Amino acid sequence: MKVFVDKVGSVTRNLGLGRTVHLSSEVKAEEGAVVAVRIHGEKSNYNQLEDVHGRLVTLHAGDIVVGALGHRNALHGYEGVVPASVTVGERLHVLNMGGVIGKCTSHNHGVGLPFEAEVLGQVLEFPELMSRTGQPAHVSSGALKGTAAPVKCPVVYVVGTCMNAGKTFAAAAMVRKLAQAGFRVGGAKLTGVSLMRDTLSMQDSGADVVMDFTDAGIVCTGPRTGARVARVLFSELAAENVDVIVAETGDGIMGEYGVQGILADPELKSLAGAWVLCANDPVGASGGVRHLREAYGIDVDVVAGPATDNAVGVRFVEQVVGIPARNARADAAALGGLILEKLAPKLGAGRKS
Repeated sequence: MKVFVDKVGSVTRNLGLGRTVHLSSEVKAEEGAVVAVRIHGEKSNYNQLEDVHGRLVTLHAGDIVVGALGHRNALHGYEGVVPASVTVGERLHVLNMGGVIGKCTSHNHGVGLPFEAEVLGQVLEFPELMSRTGQPAHVSSGALKGTAAPVKCPVVYVVGTCMNAGKTFAAAAMVRKLAQAGFRVGGAKLTGVSLMRDTLSMQDSGADVVMDFTDAGIVCTGPRTGARVARVLFSELAAENVDVIVAETGDGIMGEYGVQGILADPELKSLAGAWVLCANDPVGASGGVRHLREAYGIDVDVVAGPATDNAVGVRFVEQVVGIPARNARADAAALGGLILEKLAPKLGAGRKS
């Protein structure tokens, strides 16, 4: 069956789909399977889809949308799973703005109930020229596989106590300062659920090249994929001859997206030029610093995020926790400058003309 689609979610960007797709009535119930769905209902909040260009477009009842099956475990959003089987006509849910489709099992009341998404079929791709035999489309098509390039540049890891802890603001501030200093900067989003927004923010701030886990064929990371995907992205960025990588991890250091696998990996930790912890409050800042040190042997270099939103929080972090505190919103230059100073022995003088 051939259908014209209204919107294409960014989770499918590896495939380069157009607005007309061919569908199969047989749907593979697996993470990453690309499907077409019809939206049911209207919503006044959390009602947008990020398209393959990173643009946010509003969803309406009746829209035919292309997304991908996947799971999500978001404290401030939706929790959902890929069902054991998926049939045409079944109603699933839109779990995130990137177009991840699954069965919602719980939700945060702040975002309301998710859109219902009626399954129309699995999208087919035609990899062989002139072939009329389609294959079930998957987000791993055309994905990054990693290179043999050694990763010699330092990595600035940006981790957080939870989602919405200010990690992307901090990453963007550091990218901007490093780029202004003349360095070729790579930006990476290592874990989370598929969305281009954070890497686009790094690109807008001056990163020369950006990549995330969906570029490596993953809809939503987890304990089995976090560290592996980080290696793929770092090797790909190294092949682009970047001087430094700013790597943001999605969700928190105690979440379910595989961050712990990165924190515990000796090879990945050895690449660290600096560790930035973003915390929502003083307790998170204190507990996060202690947890990273005791569980993983990681010493945090600076605390950012809402815990540093004013002098009260900054004073607590610096005097009680004993770690420098810089706020990405109020003093982005100071945060970037501290990291630039920390990386100076490894980076030397800027080289980009």
